[in-house]
Amino acid sequence: FPPLLQSTRSGGQPTKGQGGARKATTTRVSVRVWVIAALVGRGGSVSRPKTFVSRVQQRVLSGTRGGGVRRAMSGTTEKPSLPEGYVVPKVWEFKEQEGKMGGMNRPTAGARLEKSLPKGEHEVQLYSLGTPNGVKITLLLEELAELKGIKYDAWKINIFDLDQFGSEFVTVNPNSKIPAMLDLGHQPPVRVFESGSILKYIAEKYDAFIPKDHAAKTECFNWLMWQMGAAPYLGGGFGHFYNYAPVRIEYAIDRFTMEAKRQMDVLDKHLAGKTWICGDEYTIADMAVWPWIMCVVKFYKADEFLQLHSYTNLMAWYQRVEQRPGTARGRRVNAFGDDAIPEVHGSVADV
Repeated sequence: FPPLLQSTRSGGQPTKGQGGARKATTTRVSVRVWVIAALVGRGGSVSRPKTFVSRVQQRVLSGTRGGGVRRAMSGTTEKPSLPEGYVVPKVWEFKEQEGKMGGMNRPTAGARLEKSLPKGEHEVQLYSLGTPNGVKITLLLEELAELKGIKYDAWKINIFDLDQFGSEFVTVNPNSKIPAMLDLGHQPPVRVFESGSILKYIAEKYDAFIPKDHAAKTECFNWLMWQMGAAPYLGGGFGHFYNYAPVRIEYAIDRFTMEAKRQMDVLDKHLAGKTWICGDEYTIADMAVWPWIMCVVKFYKADEFLQLHSYTNLMAWYQRVEQRPGTARGRRVNAFGDDAIPEVHGSVADV
């Protein structure tokens, strides 16, 4: 494209004088800017480059694009604001946000209150809540309770009461997010935070639900890390603007709906012909992903909106995970609803 970009011009000779020359130069730059922008929008390639550049040039010269470019170049681009009249300040200042989720947020870290954490008699001390990230861990713990008879203590952290900002919780997780964990099997106790890190730690501690084969193990961690990276778009993006935000914003809902559906499509294509995410072996990758699909269905109630039934491989896998006894038990721990178990000291079977 460089030769074509160099050949773009205003379509006529510049008028006499410096003003005309500047106008012609600006127009040429406008064409080049919009050719690049349009090319990026097409993924970097077009089948007929000369025709493509010519059409963009015509649109700029006719005023359908050039005006916007010239405004952008002169710093006078205007965008609609929501709320109307909002102007982005030079320096951001904190204001209380609305809604249950927004109301707890601050631009600073650290403890907000003095509060200790309870401790039980078992090595694994889990401080959590039955959100998708919390459910990941209790699915694993209940699978291990069935497979190896392990015992654990699970304490409920009510994020709406700001328990996650208690002084001792912050020493376990300085990021003030659930889940967090202490391993009392070491002295001093080992802290573990971030749900993916906790899954990996527990699975390695009890030597289960991570494949032994090198390639399969790597694939398991590939999908675990994929989920950790994808979750903010599904939860903080789609879930927030679709379900929790105090105002409905079409642009935000459309943007994150598109990404949510793309993630579903990634999983649906990958799961074709597979029983579990890593093939024939149920792993922590399945336990990491499943609660977020459950969240879309149960918490956001967006299965119809996202047309989840159209992702047949994904939903067949979702049902297979849902039918596991460990899933039925694990999803109740520290959870919401009539069948929730606020605390566990041993395993669900001991409740």
